[in-house]
Amino acid sequence: MKKNFLLLSLLGLTLTTSIISCSKDDDFGFEQSQKSNVSMTFTGENITNYKTLEIEILETNTGSFIKKSVENNNNLSLSLAYGSYKITVNGTIIANTGETLTIAGSANLDVNTSNSNINIPLFFKQFSQDFIIEEVFYTGVKTPEGKNYNSSRYFKLVNNTDKILYADGLIIGQSEFLTSVNNNVSPHNPNDYFAVKGMMLLPGNGTQYPVEPGDFIVVADNAINHNAQTSTAFNLEKADFEFPSIKNTTLAQVDNPSVPNVKVVYTSMAFDDMIYLHSSGVEAYVIARFPAGETDASFLQNYKYSYSYTNAAGTTTNKSAYKIPNTWILDGFNNSTSDKFLHILTSTSIDSGWTGVGEFWNDPNRLGKSVRRKTLGKTNTGKNIYKDTNNSAEDFIRNAEPSLKNGIVH
Repeated sequence: MKKNFLLLSLLGLTLTTSIISCSKDDDFGFEQSQKSNVSMTFTGENITNYKTLEIEILETNTGSFIKKSVENNNNLSLSLAYGSYKITVNGTIIANTGETLTIAGSANLDVNTSNSNINIPLFFKQFSQDFIIEEVFYTGVKTPEGKNYNSSRYFKLVNNTDKILYADGLIIGQSEFLTSVNNNVSPHNPNDYFAVKGMMLLPGNGTQYPVEPGDFIVVADNAINHNAQTSTAFNLEKADFEFPSIKNTTLAQVDNPSVPNVKVVYTSMAFDDMIYLHSSGVEAYVIARFPAGETDASFLQNYKYSYSYTNAAGTTTNKSAYKIPNTWILDGFNNSTSDKFLHILTSTSIDSGWTGVGEFWNDPNRLGKSVRRKTLGKTNTGKNIYKDTNNSAEDFIRNAEPSLKNGIVH
């Protein structure tokens, strides 16, 4: 009895001490996070009424996410913990003309004082009566033997209008920067231009490649039957155009003489005929057209883009690429992964969100999947009508089944 009583007493003493210790930890070991009163103002030109604004606030260090809505107002006040924030705005406004239009904006904000104020400029979303990007397959596939097959990537561009369009002279641009890395380069103004590390130009005399309303074209890295190489890859021999890298022999790509080649106007890669899509997709793509008087030669002469940033060693890195003016761009979208996203690479007037394949960086389940645009219905001829709000988070299906998995069928 005494032994049992003594054991219970010691246990009670230990438990009491443990509780007191926890209490002390709560009192002295916990650090309250500092917060700031943040006032946001959203402004744009030629706007008479701000109908609805949807504000998304991402803290880039922790990944914490806040979503707010504002109606008939262009101000938002809230309390935010100290940190570094990426703010994205999508909304509907009444313009001076009386039209109801969509707008978007974005900004970065470092919160490190008790009160913070920021004005976020808003821009009208940029639409055109031309091609849009319906699908991009960039992940590659895994062979039955477990190896990566590094071909059969493609762009699928669709005529989402009610008139015949011509694919002649279309530009496809690949972003210079990544959505997963932000080096705070200078100068950099995505509201004016889109920086590219790769750019290709489709051939044609202007009316050589007509595309009916609702129909599409395929621009493949290599227009061959990849399914003959491995059962998990796709048959792209009926692609409309191709961009094979013949000089990089490690890719083992060949030129299909029956499919027209694009012209690689610029690439930052070691081989001047090579454009290679990032397998994890942390980049952006645009399609564009040269305005009257511009050519690929004048582009290379007049649109070089030089920038610099402070690297991890504390010294300055100087680099150069090229830039496509936003006024040339027809459509574009951003890609990323949830664990790596830091910023979008386009103006929010072109794309105010992002999509992607895979749940995290280098997700093995991303292979063999694509991003595809959502459909809204059918035309009277049975063709798809595609959603296009210039917000790829809303417009695209993540982790989609590739539409060309069983070959190209119009």
